[in-house]
Amino acid sequence: MTVILLGLFSGIAFGFVIQRIGASNANKMALAHLMREAQIPQFMLLAVAFSAIGLFGLQAAGVGRTMVLPTSLVATGLAAVIFGVGWGLSGYCPGTCWAAVGEGRMDAVFALLGGLAGAATFAQFHEILIPSLYLPTSQGPITLSDWLGSSWLAVIVLVGAMGGATWLVGKLWGRDSA
Repeated sequence: MTVILLGLFSGIAFGFVIQRIGASNANKMALAHLMREAQIPQFMLLAVAFSAIGLFGLQAAGVGRTMVLPTSLVATGLAAVIFGVGWGLSGYCPGTCWAAVGEGRMDAVFALLGGLAGAATFAQFHEILIPSLYLPTSQGPITLSDWLGSSWLAVIVLVGAMGGATWLVGKLWGRDSA
């Protein structure tokens, strides 16, 4: 029950922040993609950094667990293209879509329905797609901790990289925004 409440609280807090920075607004999201609005990409980078710290803390306390799935070059590349096209067409990623639906944005309702239809389609064809797209280019589980040899070092590198990228986005993006 505690895990459910923690998840519920985290989801509500994340949705609140998404809404407050404007990531549930497709127009503001488009400006971020055009590199004219820095707040959304900065938020996303910081979310990755804080998530890494939080997950590491949960694992260190013995209550966090991750399951690293094998990485497949073709499947991941194809998924990235589909994800990017959907995001570009709708103006929403899956998390911001839910927040925008919560705000009552009708365009987000259709984006959400499209995302759910895509997920249902993938689930229907999952057994066919795995042998043809996933398995031939599977690289096995790949983690930053494995590459660097230390979970501590991986968190430090990830947080440093995300922090540096956040600073760089702030310096370079949004200079010509209206």
